[in-house]
Amino acid sequence: MSVAFRREGDDEHLEPKFEHPIPVGPNLVTARGLRLIRERVAALQAEVAALTDETALKIAKRDLRYWNTRQSTAEQPPVPSGSTVEFGTRVTFLLNKKEKILSIVGDDEADPASALVSFSAPISRALMGLAAGDYTDFAGREDAIEILSIEVVDRD
Repeated sequence: MSVAFRREGDDEHLEPKFEHPIPVGPNLVTARGLRLIRERVAALQAEVAALTDETALKIAKRDLRYWNTRQSTAEQPPVPSGSTVEFGTRVTFLLNKKEKILSIVGDDEADPASALVSFSAPISRALMGLAAGDYTDFAGREDAIEILSIEVVDRD
């Protein structure tokens, strides 16, 4: 029989399982973000200890490697002053004359549906360093953003 038609086993045709990609840049976290990472690591450690299914165990161990890396590289910047938009602040602003509110958080804590936006997102980068009353350009539009208010949210 030709080697082309011989198969050693089903495993050789499975999709490879890759590690979770680590976001580029610093791993900035809020106090809440660090707490969530620690909780995730603890939950995964308990899951790994309890699992017996080989496939589920491999997946849980891969997830645990990711979260252990995120925990060990976490950097908590100083609590912001609240006078300008910084990591760990909630900002209320007008975007094209529509009011928006978002909090600037770390990559793993980001949840746009809950108005938690990563510090590396384009909107966050556009807002950083601005103070209440400031205007800035965004998405090719002049003065598209007006900062209304800023408050510190990273007080955990």
